[in-house]
Amino acid sequence: MTERFLIVGLGNPGKEYERTRHNIGFRVVESLATKHGLSFSKKQAKALLAEGTIAERRVLLAKPQTYMNLSGQSVGPLVAYYNLPLTNVLIILDDLDIPLGTLRLRPSGSAGGQRGLKSILDQLGTQAVARLRFGIGRPPGRLEAAAYVLQPFSAEEQLLVAETVDRAVRAVETWLQFGIEIAMARYNGTAEDAARAANAAPNLPKTEPKSE
Repeated sequence: MTERFLIVGLGNPGKEYERTRHNIGFRVVESLATKHGLSFSKKQAKALLAEGTIAERRVLLAKPQTYMNLSGQSVGPLVAYYNLPLTNVLIILDDLDIPLGTLRLRPSGSAGGQRGLKSILDQLGTQAVARLRFGIGRPPGRLEAAAYVLQPFSAEEQLLVAETVDRAVRAVETWLQFGIEIAMARYNGTAEDAARAANAAPNLPKTEPKSE
């Protein structure tokens, strides 16, 4: 049987949360699904799932419907049901401590204060789970972080958000096709960092945006 990969975007269910900073993980997997003609038509393990092929890999895209802080209650059962090696699992999440426009892909590590990721690591009993952190930046002034993450991006941020979502999609495609080390080298950092990496290593495998 062809091995399967699980890509989980973190967020909160409900229309009131759809375009908030905390739901950027949902937005990335939704963009992946749209690009590759997949739909979230299946419900399993407290998640909405889209199944199909991306970068010649058999994939499951998941949006846990448990609310962010309980994401492990969905991801743990999915990993168990499909008998997935953890090297085939990728979590996509927002990160307050990374500036907007910056991506950070890592093969393992602590949750770093992100409760959705903490729930998943606790459920799986290991920190050896790949994660793609999407920077959303710190709240301005005295705004509490809890309120900030539940706000939509500002009008001035929309272009940068859209560009970074596109890079995140290509980072996931590269992870699927070539592995995490190449994806990290190609996409970690800002768009400018990624361009410098591409120029410094022109033979580095990469995926490109689909031409319309």
